[in-house]
Amino acid sequence: MSAVLVEALREAAAEIEDTLDTLLPPEEGPEAKLAAAMRYATLGGGKRMRGFLVLESAKPFGVARASALRVAAAIEMLHAYSLVHDDLPAMDNDDLRRGKPTTHIAFGEATAILAGDALQAHAFAILADEDTHSDSAVRIELVRRLAIASGPRGMCGGQMLDMLAEESNEPPTEASIGRLQLLKTGKLIEFSAEAGAILGKAPSQQRHALCAYGRDLGAAFQIADDVLDATATAAETGKATGKDADAGKATLVGLLGLDRARSQAERLVAQAREHLDSLGERADLLRMLADYTIDRRS
Repeated sequence: MSAVLVEALREAAAEIEDTLDTLLPPEEGPEAKLAAAMRYATLGGGKRMRGFLVLESAKPFGVARASALRVAAAIEMLHAYSLVHDDLPAMDNDDLRRGKPTTHIAFGEATAILAGDALQAHAFAILADEDTHSDSAVRIELVRRLAIASGPRGMCGGQMLDMLAEESNEPPTEASIGRLQLLKTGKLIEFSAEAGAILGKAPSQQRHALCAYGRDLGAAFQIADDVLDATATAAETGKATGKDADAGKATLVGLLGLDRARSQAERLVAQAREHLDSLGERADLLRMLADYTIDRRS
């Protein structure tokens, strides 16, 4: 990974972390445990790739940094909620996330469920707030697009497909795995890449280009995640590895093998880069991020 991207990711993660810390303040009184669980699930971990996509997609269109940071924080909250719920015993039953006990291990299952619910609700409240953007039409579009990305035709639908695939006796196909991963992981990454263009009221051509970039990036990211699950250690990733194979989960790595899956991820990254041609040098960091997606070890 280039030194330029390393520094840009570090700076963006620090800014997003500060914004999250402000938007998720500690509470006193009976709600304090819920607030603590929300902060535990969200703060102090992760590369903030989705938030970074918001910040970088906003730059070409002159969006105020404070506005982009609020949207980045909202997406990171929604992503955190999804991880809290994915880790629950009823879902993936994971005990480790980002190198520390998962939220339900630290706070109990009931509090973890509430923390996830509250993070999701708070994310939409932030997008709908005037502090995020002065134009109500922009705020409505952000809310609408995130709702689609995270709902039954997005992340939640993908999780349902994942559960059904585990229960099914039918062998997975490349198409069925691709659709599952598009919904479960790709839609939120796609929205993250589009969000800066929405904030900046970008021309439809450039907004669509960023959507396409995010879609291909998300697909490559998921394949890379599956490769890591099959090849990396828990120390490298900060979470349990090898669970997909143990659970019999449908992945492209399992279907195609490591070499063919890696080749497909490389093709997707090349496509993602091509979608950015109309943005010229303003999208250089987004191109670097696409390359990093398949080179990472965590």
